[in-house]
Amino acid sequence: MTQTPEANSEANRRQVLYWRLLSRLFDSDEQTTLESASLAVVEDIGLPPALLDPQTSVDSIVQRHPELAAEFDGLMVPDAPSGADGVRDHTAEVRRAALVSKVLLNVFATGAGTVTAGQLSRWQADAGWLERALGCRPGELRGGRSGGNTRGRGPDTTSTGGNGMTPDLSTLIPAIGPELGNIEADLVKRMHLREVLADPKLAAKLTPSMSLIEQLLRDKNNLSGVALSNAKALIRRFVDEVAEVLRTQVEKATVGAVDRSVPPKRVFRNLDLDRTIWKNLTNWSPEEERLYVDRLYYRHTARKTTPQRLIVVVDQSGSMVDSMVNCTILASIFAGLPKVDVHLIAYDTRAIDLTPWVNDPFEVLLRTNLGGGNDGPVAMAMARPKITEPKNTVMVWISDFYEFDRSQPLFEGIEAVHRSGVKFIPVGSVTSSGRQEVNPWFRERFKALGTPVLSGHIRRLVQELKTSLA
Repeated sequence: MTQTPEANSEANRRQVLYWRLLSRLFDSDEQTTLESASLAVVEDIGLPPALLDPQTSVDSIVQRHPELAAEFDGLMVPDAPSGADGVRDHTAEVRRAALVSKVLLNVFATGAGTVTAGQLSRWQADAGWLERALGCRPGELRGGRSGGNTRGRGPDTTSTGGNGMTPDLSTLIPAIGPELGNIEADLVKRMHLREVLADPKLAAKLTPSMSLIEQLLRDKNNLSGVALSNAKALIRRFVDEVAEVLRTQVEKATVGAVDRSVPPKRVFRNLDLDRTIWKNLTNWSPEEERLYVDRLYYRHTARKTTPQRLIVVVDQSGSMVDSMVNCTILASIFAGLPKVDVHLIAYDTRAIDLTPWVNDPFEVLLRTNLGGGNDGPVAMAMARPKITEPKNTVMVWISDFYEFDRSQPLFEGIEAVHRSGVKFIPVGSVTSSGRQEVNPWFRERFKALGTPVLSGHIRRLVQELKTSLA
């Protein structure tokens, strides 16, 4: 179909904006022609020139122009704009191109050199706007928790991107969540973190994230005084925020099976009124218009609460930082449930029993020593004596299972535990994305054993544990 002159003109405008975006992503130097042409386009469609300034955050733009907040939400969700008669609104597409370019440039053009706390905070806020543009909540793609600065947002309308459905981002190449996580981790590494932590004002500007917490946990032994206090405060904030999210997930499914061997309590709140009426219908008196009740029926509300022992073994080597943080918090939540006896073991080349602190994930994390290699058999030697009633025990083993020359001894130990009657759950990782490589050698053997490796998405692990402990 032949395009109208207007459509051709708007297509050229979009090309100018996108060519400028590509130019600035690959070369920080300005291309004068593209800059001047882009400025003319932006001003002509009524958008602020500050959109073209990479140093201006999206937050700043929205603070000065609050009406733009709604346009950023769901901006990149596939839903081509069109007029009331179904004809594409080409001017709206140019406007969208300008806003998309702003978000992408701010997030992906991070430059080089040292990063300040303020720069990291601004990037996290801009990454939150990108996630909103993709139809997600800020922080959702980077770890399933709120993140970034949300000043000036107004009511939270970010969960659906404005079209009533959360978009499927799994087809994006590369996967956007891990890419954002990698950029954030790089920015954290480029910070002079110790100097920032030593300054309370700068430390207060830091937004806790998984990347930042990893750096703090790795460096905690080198901190002291004010810097150590600020680091602990950041870790505590992060732990509390993640715990709130995970606790909600656990509570949603914390339901054991009804135990019908226990007679229902004969109290009014348990009265099954519908069943009582149905069973006594034969006693209905039409003349008196009255139902005579011979027997009351009550609902069973008692739940099976067989005491269970949950043993969580987690690999704390360098590749499993997310899992260490998440599973520590998750273990503390399950430890708070009635009739669940939780034990927690962390290992690299050594194993440490963290059970005495399992109710306080903050204290657990301060006692971990992230990094190092793997020695699964050492952890298994510590875990096995904790199994007193195999049929009443659940063991969760969280690792990428790269054990090298210790693979066979570890698998033999796992096989023996499984055959003793223990419910064994191997997990590749415990993250929000579920993205984790698992040793294929172990993966195949677990499958043959009838205990396939569980996807690392934390919601799957929560559901599996709830089922096993019900």
